[in-house]
Amino acid sequence: MVKTRGFTLIELIIVVLIISVLAAVAVPMVETSVKRGKEIELRRNMRVIIDAIDEYKMFVTKNNIQVDDDTYGYPETLEDLINGLEYKDKQNNRKVKKFLRKIPIDPMTNSTEWGMRSYQDKPDSTSWGGENVWYVYTTSERKALDGTYYKEW
Repeated sequence: MVKTRGFTLIELIIVVLIISVLAAVAVPMVETSVKRGKEIELRRNMRVIIDAIDEYKMFVTKNNIQVDDDTYGYPETLEDLINGLEYKDKQNNRKVKKFLRKIPIDPMTNSTEWGMRSYQDKPDSTSWGGENVWYVYTTSERKALDGTYYKEW
């Protein structure tokens, strides 16, 4: 009687079943990890923009820069944070103070288009009044891991 080496059909089925169970457990963990990473990036990018807006406001106030009354010293658009403000230093030289190098990408929508609120808008407003940029938020309709909507952050 000649013995052949190899696996039986039952052994192969058991191995495939074990691999399937492991894959079923690993996929949700990977998805959660990716989502958590995007949430961290969203918070970081929002913080970068909000800090730049606050720095802009403080710079305008500190240096008595003339701006439209409707803006309350906040930038009119996000591009104003990139273009900066022109001012004169103590030696009366013209300089430009910039607040951002580029507009950070919203990782939830994968674009540089952010939802914006003016200083005059209501805190829960979803439409931008257009007078200035006081706050930014993502326009994504998806829910976060904690059950809240990203656009409410």
